[in-house]
Amino acid sequence: MRLVRPMSRMSLVSRLRPRLPAFTHTIRFRLTVLYSGLLFVFTALVLGATYLAVERSGEAHPVSKEFRAEKYVNNVYMGEFDVVKLQEVEAAVNYETLGNLRNFSYAVLGVLAVASPVIGWILSGRALRPVRAISRTAADIQATDLSQRIRLTGPKDELRELADTIDSMLDRLDEAFRAQRQLIDDASHELRSPLAIIRANLDAVLTAEDSDEAERRAAAHGVDRATTRMTRLVEDLLATARRSAPALADADVDLAAAAGEACEEYAPLAAERGLTLQRRLTPGLTVIGDHDALRRSVGNLLSNAVRLAPPGTRITVTAGRSGGWLWTAVRDEGPGILDDDQTRVFDRFWRARPGSGNRDRHAGLGLAIVRQIVESHGGQVRLFSRVGEGSTFVLWFPAPGESHKNGGPPETAGPMPT
Repeated sequence: MRLVRPMSRMSLVSRLRPRLPAFTHTIRFRLTVLYSGLLFVFTALVLGATYLAVERSGEAHPVSKEFRAEKYVNNVYMGEFDVVKLQEVEAAVNYETLGNLRNFSYAVLGVLAVASPVIGWILSGRALRPVRAISRTAADIQATDLSQRIRLTGPKDELRELADTIDSMLDRLDEAFRAQRQLIDDASHELRSPLAIIRANLDAVLTAEDSDEAERRAAAHGVDRATTRMTRLVEDLLATARRSAPALADADVDLAAAAGEACEEYAPLAAERGLTLQRRLTPGLTVIGDHDALRRSVGNLLSNAVRLAPPGTRITVTAGRSGGWLWTAVRDEGPGILDDDQTRVFDRFWRARPGSGNRDRHAGLGLAIVRQIVESHGGQVRLFSRVGEGSTFVLWFPAPGESHKNGGPPETAGPMPT
């Protein structure tokens, strides 16, 4: 025996309810009902108020009593005739006026009952025209093509403001997607070279039976450099993703302590290359931010300095305060950077031009991440460099509780030691 599940009350009501046409579920239909209803009610109230005002302005009724009057002309009796009082005439006129007004009001309301839905439909269509333009543009936009914009014209009302806001959001999204695609392309290109080196060494030396120990050692050294390069790139990519994460929680960070930890990390490598790492760090420099990100920003600067500074030179790391700004700086005595290249060293995967004297100078993602970290903390990066004299990178951060309405940090390298 088959059991039939009892239908719920809501399901029964939904089935018994007549299905309305699709257009009745649109905003335009609801606005039409609203506009036409308001127009009909407002007109009815105006006509009703007018009718009541006219009715109460005087007595209104048909002629109810007539009188017989004698007519004399030159004292000659001419007979009798029917007369009414003046008040009765005024009341009759008012009565006819009210009747005409009542009939006119009924006619107007009847016409309005037919015309108001048409008027409401037209008005709602004009009001929703910008919304339809926004919907069409949003429907045409794809994740791979964010070039289209609404560019709504007309008065600067709320819908115009909404369309401009959406256009601004699309501009930012387009720029973000373009930067993301460029990052992926550049990272793929950067990873391709070390992978090719590893593959070449594996195929030509490490897996060849006739290769000697020196060749294997050289190949292993090349593979190690390639994997180190890939590791640094992957770490930079992870740092970029981590700093962009919306769930990142900032806290009070000692800027000098973060810079000191970066110095400890690169001190052995600096000593191995014959470099002197000097620290001049003022304690108690509190910045609101991410400790690991701040340490990495100084570490990326030290990585470039250790790699490019000539043996026997000095790398100086300092930190201090100037007005309402905190700063930390890294100075090296390396080859320096050309003036034309100083604005580009913070671009992702920037490389020095051939013949510029900086053949080994390339940014990868390191300096781009430095700028991203600093700017995400509300700070700015400054570079001071001369070819043959070295470079100084200064990271400026706003001090907590300070107002910076008067501008950015000073255009100086800070009180660096000589």
